Amino acid sequence: MKQSFLTHICIPTLFVCLLNIATAQTNDWPWWRGPNSNGVAASGQTLPAKWMASDAVWQAAIPGRGHSSPIVVGQHVILSTADEGQQVQSVICYDRKTGDQVWKTDVNEGGFNPKIHPKNTHASPTVASNGTHVFAVFNNHGNVQVTALTLDGKKVWQETAGQYAPKQFQFGYGPSPVLYKSTVIVAADFEGSGYVTALDQQSGKQVWKTARPGMISYSSPIVGRVAGKDQLLLSGCLQVVSYDPNTGKEMWSTQAVANATCGTIVWSDDMVFASGGYPQSATVGIKADGSGEVVWQNNQKAYEQSMLVHDGHLYMVTDQGIAICWNAKTGTENWKSRLGGNVSSSPILAGGNIYVSNEGGTTFVFLPSPEKFELVSKFQLGNEAMATPAFCGNQVFVRSANRADGGRQETLYCFAK
Repeated sequence: MKQSFLTHICIPTLFVCLLNIATAQTNDWPWWRGPNSNGVAASGQTLPAKWMASDAVWQAAIPGRGHSSPIVVGQHVILSTADEGQQVQSVICYDRKTGDQVWKTDVNEGGFNPKIHPKNTHASPTVASNGTHVFAVFNNHGNVQVTALTLDGKKVWQETAGQYAPKQFQFGYGPSPVLYKSTVIVAADFEGSGYVTALDQQSGKQVWKTARPGMISYSSPIVGRVAGKDQLLLSGCLQVVSYDPNTGKEMWSTQAVANATCGTIVWSDDMVFASGGYPQSATVGIKADGSGEVVWQNNQKAYEQSMLVHDGHLYMVTDQGIAICWNAKTGTENWKSRLGGNVSSSPILAGGNIYVSNEGGTTFVFLPSPEKFELVSKFQLGNEAMATPAFCGNQVFVRSANRADGGRQETLYCFAK
């Protein structure tokens, strides 16, 4: 999820400013889960409620295969991809206005895991940008590799965050990085020696590293302002944990959810919400005031997807394509409705609607209404959709794929109303 350091005066204070600017920038989508890190797009956008390939402002072929979401920084649309045959992992930049490929930087060759889950890829983590640089995370050579690039595709540094060597469940790697102040934070949960660690954005040097339980899990860490403080939140390994993002020290933890989770935690007021997973199924609402109190829990689950919170209500779309709305404070179910098809991408609230696509390329648009399920539109784009779109600046950027005659081609689309 960047460019030459601004006149080479990158000091921690500057990085904090850049991060705040990126967070507030309504025309950008700088990292996983969008500018607010919670799946809610900037308000006030005018967005299409339906699209097809012929409606695209532009479309561009994506070489290779990946499930990372596109990010948008200024006039740059950036994503990661992998050539599985040649074992090359790359970051690609497209021009936001025209869709022309601006640059493609190969950051790693070889060392791909011999085994990976069919739904996973060797380029699943979404890249992140602080407004001047791009940070990409890949799994290769048995490690988690972090690369910093300039916004014109030049490699600034590349470091190993740590080992990644799953044993029983060799399904590949998925967590996206999160940017906080002057650091880039990555997580790796696997049997033996999992960890969450922060690297300096300027140099790649380790700032802190915290051990995690030795269990396999796939969720991305996220930083939210919850209960009056910044909290680094992560689920999985039979826990929901809050760390101090400045030091990596645990602030509180609660036994909850499942061994393995994939979704990213969301929050509202003084509560956080997590769901998963394998082999257990649970969705929980937890007090984030330091007590770790489980306020409510049920046996529903979004294993691969992240949830979203809006106006005091929690929305989920399950792996089986069932949409559910709960009261976020109490866990009371308001409604449940079957959309159809299996779902891997995460729902996004944008322009007054919730958008989510199933794995077959069908997108469902419905209202964020706690009263009842109200479908706005349903439409098809390609025949495979695993990545979550980006919604910013009255535009939608969609990574989709078509399978035909034994082949597969990914395409990046730009749509606008």
